Amino acid sequence: MYRTFFHFSTSGEGDIVDITPQVREAIRAAGAEEGMVHVFVTGSTAAVTTIEYEQGVLSDLRRALSVVAPDNIPYAHDSRWGDGNGRSHVKAALVGPSLSIPVAGREPMLGTWQQVVLLELDVRKERSRTVVVTVTT
Repeated sequence: MYRTFFHFSTSGEGDIVDITPQVREAIRAAGAEEGMVHVFVTGSTAAVTTIEYEQGVLSDLRRALSVVAPDNIPYAHDSRWGDGNGRSHVKAALVGPSLSIPVAGREPMLGTWQQVVLLELDVRKERSRTVVVTVTT
């Protein structure tokens, strides 16, 4: 097993960062020919998923998440904590903090137009995020 950590600065809610190069880097560093790579973001207001890293579909994803957890409705979390990020927690829970990808030929088995992305969902302007990448063979 090989584990590494990557740190990303995000610019606020709706920021989507392509972390595929870092996932590939971890697989190379692990020397994994075959196996699995697990990607996990720490924190309850960020998520990871796969998507085509193209501005149109990224915009569609942002819009879809805003429909599922809009910013113009009350959230019990906001009433309790007053930080205004109840919707951020909901979005992150729906997308999820982790994913696993098979590894073959020293590469993640991603589709041609499929990238691994970090979603910043918190309403605060800038955040520092830690992504844990674990490779097993």
